[in-house]
Amino acid sequence: MSVMAPKQLLASGVPLSYLDIGEGPPILVLHGAGGLQPQAPFLSLLAKHGRVIAPTHPGFGTAELPDWIDSVDDLAYLYLDLLDALDLRDVTLIGFSMGGWIAAEIAVKSTARIARLILVDSIGIKVSDRLTRDITDIFGTDPGELQRLTYYDTSKAPDFSALSDEALEIIARNREASALYLWEPYCHNPKLTRRLHRITVPTLLLWGENDGIVTPAYGRAFAERIPGARFDVIPAAGHVPQNEQPEAFVERVARFIGER
Repeated sequence: MSVMAPKQLLASGVPLSYLDIGEGPPILVLHGAGGLQPQAPFLSLLAKHGRVIAPTHPGFGTAELPDWIDSVDDLAYLYLDLLDALDLRDVTLIGFSMGGWIAAEIAVKSTARIARLILVDSIGIKVSDRLTRDITDIFGTDPGELQRLTYYDTSKAPDFSALSDEALEIIARNREASALYLWEPYCHNPKLTRRLHRITVPTLLLWGENDGIVTPAYGRAFAERIPGARFDVIPAAGHVPQNEQPEAFVERVARFIGER
C-alpha cells in the first residue's frame, strides 16, 4: 500500500507520531517490540473497516523519548491522553505482543472511550510459577532460533542483510526501547493479573497457533482471567499473525467489531 505521511500531536506534552488511515469507527492499534511497520498489509486491510490510528511508541523508530517515560504504565496513561486529545469514542483497541500489554493496562484503568478490546499474542502477565518461563527471552535467544519461534514460515521474516543502514538503525533503536520497557520485571506486571477483572468491555484474544514466544496455552490462561473474554487461534501463524496471515487476522477482527 502507499504509506500516508504520519500525523503529529501533543498528548500530555509528549510529541506523538501516528498513522491515521481509513474512515469510520475508530480502531487504535498499538504495535509490538518490532515497532510500527506502516507498509504492513494488515493495516490497509483493517482500514476498510474503520479509521485506523496507529501511533509509534516513544523511543521507537525516530520518535522522541522524554526522560520521564520508562514503563508500560507510562505508555498506558499516554494513550489514554491520546484518546482524549483526539476525542475518540467507542474505540476498538488492538494491541500486539508488547502493545497487547499496553492495551490491557489501558483497559484496567479506564474503558470510558473503549468499546472492545483485542489482544494479539499479548505479553503482560505471569501465568506459571516463578521458576517457569512463560515468555521466551527475546534478548538472550540466538537470533536464528528467535526467528523460528516468531514465525511459522520463516521465509516471511525480514532479511536484515537486505536492509539499508537507516532501517538497521531503527531496528537497533526499537530493540533498545524494548529493553527499556520490557526488561524488569521481564515482559509482565506482577499486579496486572489481579486487575484484569476490571476489564468490562467485550474482549477477544487472538493467537498464532504456532507462536513460540508466548504459546497458545499462555493465551488461553490470559483469556481465562478476563471476564467473558473469548480466545481464538489463527492457523499457520506464529507470534505475528497479522503479518503472516493478514487476511485471516482482519477477517476475525472485522467479525468481532461487527458483533452486537
